[in-house]
Formats: sequence, C-alpha cells, structure tokens
Amino acid sequence: MHKIGLVLEGGAMRGLFSAGVMDVMMEQGIPIDGIVGVSAGACFGCNYVTGQIGRAIRYNKQFAGDKRYCGFGSLLRTGNYYNAEFTYHIVPTQYDVFDTPTFEASPMEYHVVCTDVATGKAHYQLCQEGSHTLFEWIRASASMPLVAKMVEMNGKKYLDGGISDSIPLKFFQDKGYDKNIVILTQPEGYLKKPMPLLSVMKRKYRKFPELVKAMAQRHEMYNAQLEYVKAEERAGRCIVIRPHQSIEVGHFGISAEAMQHIYDQGREAATKVLDKLKAYCQN
Repeated sequence: MHKIGLVLEGGAMRGLFSAGVMDVMMEQGIPIDGIVGVSAGACFGCNYVTGQIGRAIRYNKQFAGDKRYCGFGSLLRTGNYYNAEFTYHIVPTQYDVFDTPTFEASPMEYHVVCTDVATGKAHYQLCQEGSHTLFEWIRASASMPLVAKMVEMNGKKYLDGGISDSIPLKFFQDKGYDKNIVILTQPEGYLKKPMPLLSVMKRKYRKFPELVKAMAQRHEMYNAQLEYVKAEERAGRCIVIRPHQSIEVGHFGISAEAMQHIYDQGREAATKVLDKLKAYCQN
C-alpha cells in the first residue's frame, strides 16, 4: 500500500502559488495521506486537511493592507511583521474560520517544520490538535529572522523552518511516504544565493551560534535539496510542480491583485499536470 505525501516549501507570498495548486488538487479529489509544510507551506497546507478550498487566497486578499494583519507598524509595536495575535489567532477563529473539527477528525497527518534556535536543526512537529497549539506551531514555522520574534513551544525557541530544511522530501520518505508530490515556489534552474544581511543576523542572534551557522549554510543546504528533488523526480519517486518562471514578489507589501496572479499561476500549473497527478496517485 503506497503512502502519498505532499511536500510544501515556503517562500512567503510565493506560497500562494502552492495554494493555487492545492485548490485544484482538492477540487479534483487527489488523495493525500500526509502533508509536511515549511513556513508559508505550513500556513496554507492545513487547508488541504480540512478541504477548505479557496481559504488561503481569500483571507490574504481580504486583509492585504490591513494594519491589524501585517505591516511595519506591527513590526515596530510587537516585533512581528505579521501580527501574532490577529493573523494567527483572530483571523482563523473569527473572520475566516479554520475548520478545527474536520482537522482533528482527519486521518491525514500534518507536519510542520521549524528551526530550533539552540541547535540550528530542523524540528518536525506532527500536529493533531487544530486549535491554539496548531496555530502557534504554524507561526513558529513561518517566523522569518529579523521580522518575527522567536516562538517558544514546550520550553524551546523556534524560527522559520526554511533555515534548516527548506524542502523536506527526504524527511517524508524516511517516514514511509513512498510517493510524493513536491510543490516548489521557484522555477527550474533556480539556485539560492548566500543569505543577505548575514552580518546583521550574526549580531542579532549572537547568543545562538548554531542558528547563525545554519543561516550561513542555508544556500548550500537548499541547493543540495534541489538536486536531490531533481534526482528523485527523474527516478519517478516524486512529482514536482513548480512555477514556469520566477515569481517576482517581495516578502512584504504585496497587493491583492498580485496575490491573485500568483495563485492563478498555481492553478494553471496544477491543471497542466492533472492527468499525470491522477495516474501517479492511483497506481
């Protein structure tokens, strides 16, 4: 019996490409046994578990430009560009409600990747409760250095999972997922460069030398993962869905129209490989 996994990298608002792909997959009933998400992938992938098609693009467009949701004002006031309370707790419980009962009843495994700031290593969290704890693990996975505070869970502190494991395909294979769909947010041929502002990172996180080391080596880790994904794709052990060209978007200040464009690119990419996806998941 095959176990089908969905592997979601991050990329801030480029993650709306993944949201578009996933909405098409949900509409077509593509069966998934487990999901592992990093950063934006963790934020948006939970909607696959609950089957909430369109939720990711809907609330992001609704609150684009809303100072309660995100902005440099929030960063100055709270230390988080994306307001921790409003974005991760008020929106999913009051404005665009996350379906907690369905999440908790689903047999689908949901894992998020965070970086342990003390060790610089990846922490893989299996999330089974769809309440405050889930939202905090997702926030930890998406807490980018410099623009977000560390998130403390169970006595440990965490930041963005992309620092330590950006594309956790190997992790899922080791968990027994022998057929995987990998959604990337960069086009084929992309290579990551050394992290900008590393000198600033070194000063800010000087008490966490292993974290700084992971940041300094992140581009090497990421590019090695891309090569691994390519090899697994050629061997038929995964299907990779990626943008056909670079998604030109910054981390901040993106308009609702730009969000829709990124999301639509994801829908288009998924539609092009739909027959292949169905055959892969049925065999």
